[in-house]
Amino acid sequence: SRRHKLYREELNLTSLAAPLPLRPEASWLQFHLGITRDGLYPRSSPTVNRLLRDMQDLTTVSADYSQDEKALLGACDCSQIVKPSGVHLKLVLRFQDFGKAMFKPMRQKREEETPEDFFYFVDFQRHNAEIAAFHLDRILDFRRVPPTVGRLINITKEILEVTKNEILQSVFFVSPASNVCFFAKCPYMCKTEYAVCGNPHLLEGSLSAFLPSLNLAPRLSIPNPWIRSYSFDGKEEWEVNPLYCNTVREIYPYSNGNRLLNIVDMAIFDFLIGNMDRHHYEMFTKFGDDGFLLHLDNARGFGRHSHDETSILAPLSQCCIIKRTTLLRLQLLAEPEYRLSDVMRESLLQDPLAPVLTEPHLLALDRRLQLILKAVRKCIDTYGEAKVVANDTMPPEAPASDRVKLTT
Repeated sequence: SRRHKLYREELNLTSLAAPLPLRPEASWLQFHLGITRDGLYPRSSPTVNRLLRDMQDLTTVSADYSQDEKALLGACDCSQIVKPSGVHLKLVLRFQDFGKAMFKPMRQKREEETPEDFFYFVDFQRHNAEIAAFHLDRILDFRRVPPTVGRLINITKEILEVTKNEILQSVFFVSPASNVCFFAKCPYMCKTEYAVCGNPHLLEGSLSAFLPSLNLAPRLSIPNPWIRSYSFDGKEEWEVNPLYCNTVREIYPYSNGNRLLNIVDMAIFDFLIGNMDRHHYEMFTKFGDDGFLLHLDNARGFGRHSHDETSILAPLSQCCIIKRTTLLRLQLLAEPEYRLSDVMRESLLQDPLAPVLTEPHLLALDRRLQLILKAVRKCIDTYGEAKVVANDTMPPEAPASDRVKLTT
C-alpha cells in the first residue's frame, strides 16, 4: 500500500483533474434515455452496439467496490449458509463521460461444469454467463438484461493503479507464479473463496452497463413468488403444492395485469440458462405495476449443460399461461432455419471473448426450448389455447411520459 501511494505521488496522480462536461451524445447517456416501458433499449438500437464498444475499448479512470460490498466492510458471518453478496469478486469500473460498468472476473473455465453436489446458492459466478445471458435476452426480444460485453482487463493498470480505495489496494498481491492476484476481503477471512489471478496481469471478465441511478430512475426489489429455500433441506410451498399458483393469483399485483405473465417470461429465460438463483426481481417504479421485470445478476447461469432443472419452469407449468409474443418467438427459434443454438452461436461471435459458451451449452438451449414448448402444449391440451395463451400481440403505444426522465 505504501509503495502504491508513492507510485501515485510520483506520477502526480493525486492532483485534482478538471471537471469534464457530460456530452449529450455519450453512449451511456443515450442508453439511459432509451429506456421505455417496453424494455431497456429499442430493437436494433445503434446505441447499444456503441455502448458495448465503449465498454470494450475505453480506458478505465477509476475502480472501486460496489455499494453492497462497501456496506459489509469486510465482515462475513461464516455460520451462514448463504454468504453475502460481497463475497463475490466484482468491482465498479468507471470510464469517461461518466460511464460505469460492473466488472465480474473469470472464476471458472468454460469447459468446467458445476459439480453435481453443489447447491445453487454456493455456485461460482461466471463472467461468460453474464455475457451469454445478455445475448439470449436480446434474441428472445425481452431486452431486460443490461448491455454486457467481455473484456480482457489489465488488473494492474486498469484496477490497482486507478483505484483510490485503500482496502482494494491492500488485497492485491503477486503469486508464487509471478501473477498479479486479488481477493475479496470477506472470503479471505472466512476461507470460502480464493483469489483470482491475471496472466500475469491480464484477466478475462464481463462488463455490464449500470442502469440510471436510483434517485433518477427509482426501482423496486420484490421477492420472487417462486423463491427457493436457501437451506440444505428446506422446501418452499410451491415445491410441494402443485396448486400453488392459485394462491398467487389471488394476491395483488399477480391477480390482474401483466405481472404474472412477466414472471413466466423470467422463468423461461432462467430455465434456458439454468439459473436457479432468482430470489428477487427488480422493476422501474416509473412504469407502474405492469412494467417489465429486470433480468439482473445472471452469473449463476450456464453452470451445467448436462442437466435441465425443470423446477425452474414452475411458474409456467403451474399457472399455465404465456404471452403470445413469447410463444411465437420460442416457436420460431425451434425451426431448423432459426435454431436457437445457431442464432446464439452467431450472436456470441461478436463478443471479444468468443467463444463465450462451449458447444454442449449451446446445444442444451435447443433441448430446453423443446421442453418449454412441451410444457405449453400440455397446458393447452388441458385448458385450451384461449386460456393459456395471452394475446399481447398488439400492446398499446406507450406515451412519451413513460420514458425514464433524467435531470441534469
